[in-house]
Formats: sequence, C-alpha cells, structure tokens
Amino acid sequence: MRLDKWLKVSRLIKRRTVANEACDNGRVTANGRPVKASYDVKAGDVLELKFGERTVKVEVLAVADSVGKADAAALYREVL
Repeated sequence: MRLDKWLKVSRLIKRRTVANEACDNGRVTANGRPVKASYDVKAGDVLELKFGERTVKVEVLAVADSVGKADAAALYREVL
C-alpha cells in the first residue's frame, strides 16, 4: 500500500493530500531514509513523521485498505 494512503487509513494524518505534501517536503522517513508518497509500506517498517517541533516514530504492525476509526490505532505502535 502507498505510504500516503496508509497514513490516511491509520489516521496519523487526516487527509491524503496533506500526507502527500509531508512526504514531498521530506518530513516522513521510513527505516531512516526519506521516502516519497509512493513508497510501499510493509509490516515491520519504522516510520518517523515530523510535525513542526514534534516527531512521532511508529512501527507498522499491519496494512489494511480500510479500517474503522476505533481500529485505526491497531495498525501501528508508537516507538520511543
């Protein structure tokens, strides 16, 4: 699944266009490398998202085309 779509489905970023812009501006890294929105997300990937001063690091646990709002958090685990 594309990274921008996964970020939207997991609800880490609310809109796919915003996720796409974040990837284009180098604010998203996968396994330590900057990636484009077309990056193929797999279970086990470690993603790092930069939101201004805040940085969120998550490990991808699952990839699903669509999940409910309550189950979105089950797609990833926050890494400290």
